[in-house]
Amino acid sequence: MSTYHGGPVTQKPISEIAKYIKNLIPANIPETYALKPMFENVASEENIRNGIIAFRDFLYLFCDRLISDGHLYVKPQKNPKNAIDYPFLYNVTDLLADIGYHSKLAESGDSLLITEIPSFTASIDEKGNIKKPKNSVSKLIECLRFLALCGFVFTGIDLEAKTLNISEVQLLEVSYPNASVLLTGLKAMSIADIELRTKRYKNDNNHDNLLRCDYRLMKAEDTDVLDVLKDFLHPLPEKVQKLALELHQRYIDMGMTCVTIISTFEVHFAYSYIKNSRRVLSSRDVYQLRVWEFALSTRYGYCLVIRAKKTDKYADVIEKFSLSLQEKIAKGYGCDRKLRNEPCQGGCQGFRIPLDGSILNISRNIETWLDNEVSC
Repeated sequence: MSTYHGGPVTQKPISEIAKYIKNLIPANIPETYALKPMFENVASEENIRNGIIAFRDFLYLFCDRLISDGHLYVKPQKNPKNAIDYPFLYNVTDLLADIGYHSKLAESGDSLLITEIPSFTASIDEKGNIKKPKNSVSKLIECLRFLALCGFVFTGIDLEAKTLNISEVQLLEVSYPNASVLLTGLKAMSIADIELRTKRYKNDNNHDNLLRCDYRLMKAEDTDVLDVLKDFLHPLPEKVQKLALELHQRYIDMGMTCVTIISTFEVHFAYSYIKNSRRVLSSRDVYQLRVWEFALSTRYGYCLVIRAKKTDKYADVIEKFSLSLQEKIAKGYGCDRKLRNEPCQGGCQGFRIPLDGSILNISRNIETWLDNEVSC
C-alpha cells in the first residue's frame, strides 16, 4: 500500500484497469479515410485500414484476457505510486511498438521479421557506449507470454525456457494466425507512435496510445472533436450520450473552445473561453482555463465537472435547482483536506457530477447553471 495525496492507496485489480481501457478503444472506426503520405510504403491504404480494425479487435481480446487471466501474469506493485501503477501495460506497449517499428513485413503479409527489440536489449549509442535497455529480459518474457495467450505466435524463441539469452535470438518471426492483416495495422500504427507522437506530443502522457488504438494520428486530415467525443461517450446510455452532445454543441455555439487531453488513464474534454488571449495557447493552457469539462478516469469514471467561480452572482437562480444540487453547490469545491479536513476526493478539480442516468433528472438545472456561469 502506498499513499495518494496524503491518504492510503490500494491498487485496483488489473481486471478493473482492463475494463476501463476497453471503453477507450474506438467502437466506430470509419471504413474510408485518407492516410498521411508517410504510410504509402507500408501497404495499400485499404490493407492498413483493415489492419487497424484487426488490431482494434485484438485489443478487445487483449482486455478480455486481462480481465479473465491478468491476475496470473500481472502482479500488483508492493509499493504502488498510485491505484493504477501497472508497469506491465507500458512494457507491453513498448514491445508492440518495437515489433511493429523494427521489423520487416513479409511479402505475403503473414508475418513480421524482427532482428532487434530495442526497448528490451542493450544498444550502442553514438559515442560507442553501451546503453542499458529500458526494460529487463524477464519483463520481455512476461509480455511475450501474455501476447501469445492473446493469439500472437513467436517463432525463434522458446517462451517455456526458464532462462533466455535474448542476444542469441538472431531472427524472430511474429505472426497472428487469427487475422494476419493485423500485422500491417500494427506496423503502421507503430510508425505513427514513434515518429509522430513523440514529435507532436512529446510533452503529453500519450506513451500508451497503442492500447487505445489511436488511428486518428495517421489520418491525413485533422479529426473534428465531435467525432472523438462521440467515441468517448459510446459506452454510456443513449439518453446520456444525447444530453452530452447537446451540451457540447450548445457551448461551442456560444463561442467556447473545446480541447481534448487523452491518455489511457485520463481523458478530458475541456471547455474554455479564449477569445481575448494575446498569445497562442496550447491544449494544456486552454485546459487550465476551463469552465467545465467531460472527464473520465479510473478513479471517478465518467463525470461532468464544473469549475463554477461566480455562484454568488446568480444565487437566486440556484434556489430553483433540485435540493441535492443546491446542497452540492453550497458545499463548494476546493482542496478537500483544507476545506473539510477530509481525504482527497479531487475536490480541487470542481463540482463533480456522475455522467450516468442520474444526471438526466437534473439536466435542465445543469444547463441553466452553465448558462449563468458562462454569461457572468
